[in-house]
Amino acid sequence: MSRFLFGRRGLLSVVLLTACIAQTTGADANDGADMRRIPAGPFSMGRDDGPVDERPQHRVDLPEFFIDRLPVTNSQFAQFLQAKGVRGAAAERWYDSDDNDARIHLRAGKWQSHPGFENHPVIEASWFGAAAYCDWSGKRLPTEAEWEKSARGTDGRKFPWGNDPPDRTRAHFSAGWNDFRPVGSLPKGASPYGVLDLAGNGWEWVSSAYLPYPYNAADGREELQRDFVRVTRGGGQDSAAEELTTTHRGAHVSRNFRSGHHNIGFRCARSKK
Repeated sequence: MSRFLFGRRGLLSVVLLTACIAQTTGADANDGADMRRIPAGPFSMGRDDGPVDERPQHRVDLPEFFIDRLPVTNSQFAQFLQAKGVRGAAAERWYDSDDNDARIHLRAGKWQSHPGFENHPVIEASWFGAAAYCDWSGKRLPTEAEWEKSARGTDGRKFPWGNDPPDRTRAHFSAGWNDFRPVGSLPKGASPYGVLDLAGNGWEWVSSAYLPYPYNAADGREELQRDFVRVTRGGGQDSAAEELTTTHRGAHVSRNFRSGHHNIGFRCARSKK
């Protein structure tokens, strides 16, 4: 299994990340209220008839939590960049603004989304940047198990909307490079809890390290200081239909979490208060 080791400096970056960004919260600047409650209880995670990294199917019992109904947008992430900049206290990069695919840039001293892209899912945010944004908003990244339950519910469905194959009314997929849609454009693709855009229109970072199943939150995969590749979920705008399942772990996509990527965004979660 591939891993990206980044040495003492990188580990220090992660350790300092939470403490440094918690000093100033952007909860008041972010809308932050549009979340869906996911009730406590067990669900079936993974599948026995899919790719090797999705096996075995197993029971996971989660406490109640809340997750954003929609992915974070360019306009929302621009607010974060304006407040915090593009790097953390230990020089970890939060956003690849110099990448051609980035749709947020500094103009006249202010971080702004490109016109017409304000409500598109933000891409080119690193895993560090996604975690920092969620913390700034008074939230956190969802775990891999939380993400899957939010998409799958408790009935073991293959896609957020059920078991019918993807179509253009439910998901945005098999599209071109950087061809995104505004978040929330396809309400027919809602999960059992009313969460949107969990299939297509951009992969999503989660907090969990990309480690084998069964999922166990206590085995180190949820420790921010670990030097593992992090999981991406949901399928991108350029994904094939088979990558949009609620169990797909993005094995070919999960990659250097220190950088942003052209097809990876994120959403936030929080525990029950």
